[in-house]
Amino acid sequence: MTLTTSRLGITNSLFVALLGVNTYTLASVLIPHSTLTLTNQLIAPDGFQRSAIVVNGEHPGPLIQATKGDGFMVNVVNQLTDPTMQRAASVHWHGLSQRGTNWADGATGVNQCPISPNHSFEYTFTGGDSQAGTFWYHSHYFLQYCDGLRGPLVIYDPEDPWKNLYDVDDESTVLTLADWYHTPFPSIPGFPLPESTLINGKGRYPDGPNVDLSIVNVEKGKRYRFRLVSLACETSYLFGIDGHQLQVIETDGQNTVPVVVDKLRIFAGQRYSFVLDANQNIDNYWVRSLPANGMPKLVAGYEGGINSAILRYRGAPISDPQTNDNQNLILLEEAKLVPAQDPFPPGNPTAGGADFNVTLNFVLDVDLASGEPQFKLNDKVYRPPSVPILLKILSGARRPEELLPEGNLFSVPRDKVIEVTVPGGIAAGPHPMHLHGHTFSVVKSAGKNNQPNYLTPVRRDVTATSQEVDDYITIRFTTDNPGPWLLHCHLNKHHESGMVVVFVADVDSVAEENPVPDAWNDLCPIYDALSDAEKEVKIVSSLPMPV
Repeated sequence: MTLTTSRLGITNSLFVALLGVNTYTLASVLIPHSTLTLTNQLIAPDGFQRSAIVVNGEHPGPLIQATKGDGFMVNVVNQLTDPTMQRAASVHWHGLSQRGTNWADGATGVNQCPISPNHSFEYTFTGGDSQAGTFWYHSHYFLQYCDGLRGPLVIYDPEDPWKNLYDVDDESTVLTLADWYHTPFPSIPGFPLPESTLINGKGRYPDGPNVDLSIVNVEKGKRYRFRLVSLACETSYLFGIDGHQLQVIETDGQNTVPVVVDKLRIFAGQRYSFVLDANQNIDNYWVRSLPANGMPKLVAGYEGGINSAILRYRGAPISDPQTNDNQNLILLEEAKLVPAQDPFPPGNPTAGGADFNVTLNFVLDVDLASGEPQFKLNDKVYRPPSVPILLKILSGARRPEELLPEGNLFSVPRDKVIEVTVPGGIAAGPHPMHLHGHTFSVVKSAGKNNQPNYLTPVRRDVTATSQEVDDYITIRFTTDNPGPWLLHCHLNKHHESGMVVVFVADVDSVAEENPVPDAWNDLCPIYDALSDAEKEVKIVSSLPMPV
């Protein structure tokens, strides 16, 4: 039994053993100095058994908890063996800025070579003095996180400005949303459609077995800060809880002025904290998370408990809810979110009021050789380089064409304001765009009725493009963090199909400000020594049977 500490000052695994309970939210908590062991295991989170990637024997991976200012030392041990999925691995710490530790950002081809099977690598970094909130971790190696390498990460702030709004904020109030597939992800052609929705690792698929759903326990009269994390690969979710409103107070690790809504749409990679007041009758209530994309019966609703979990008041009967979906609802609008501190974006309060202005007009077409979709920008398709961009910089390369032969790379000076515009109507959208190493101000959110906001735009690290051709989104950030950083669509297959650009900030300062450990230098030689057979992924067509 692994004993891990928590903010409650008790070893959670021992506590669970004594109580005889087995729930994701109590059993799976790690501190910042921890080990993540990656293995393959047969799991059936929705009742359909398949081989998957688990972290410390679990999917989703264990919650990592820290306190503002903590340093992280996370040793990733790769024991992956299943050839139907990627066996090398990496871990990206989504939303953490990695100042001074660009090498620990986890994006293969940019910041590191992957961790080879039967090897380990320790990521050491800090959230700094400023970062707190809701984050997550996941593989950044090809399509790997869709097969299971993903989990939540929370940095608690003892001086949270909104702590007077809630009574409970712990491992029991972390909610993860994930799409799930019955086939190993590399074997699914085109843009995959989810077969089920998992809430805290449990769900059902249409016409599947009546397996247990996740239970979210509350006590009447208490206020709960729920931390909602989208671990999704290929879809967004419309999320709500019957009979309860959601008071949103955090967006992607950034405190926001509280706003009360009935439902919110959360895109892949995004996070929200909301306060739920358990002020309703003691009963069971449906937690609903409807995917925008998926198999036809999955996106149709909630029949048979699909796309659902249960909010259960203490004292309520052990039964399925009889509640109805909220119909007359207030939906969260990104454009109305306001930062709680320092609301002004960088640059001048005018269109194009930045040092550098970039428009990313991606075009979807088909790779004639493979028949797979691909995204082009400036008639180029991003291909992850075999030698990581950071390693090239440390070896003396400077020019964009040296750093990234296939794709689009922007080398920009330090402390400059970058304005990035992505037009609407790009095929297969909306596209949740994620920037590594920074937060950005969304000076123009998707929606033709949303006007540019140069005074109080929300700050976050994932925002979605518009589906309307005559619309656009615009973000701004400052190049105050030297290193190569990805900006990409967080729909995983879109990322792998080329919807990616790289920004290199202050290339001449990268080596001095990001000293790499010896173990990092060993990653590429170890991986390069693998045989083609050890790197190859086996494509499968047959499926295991439901359990």
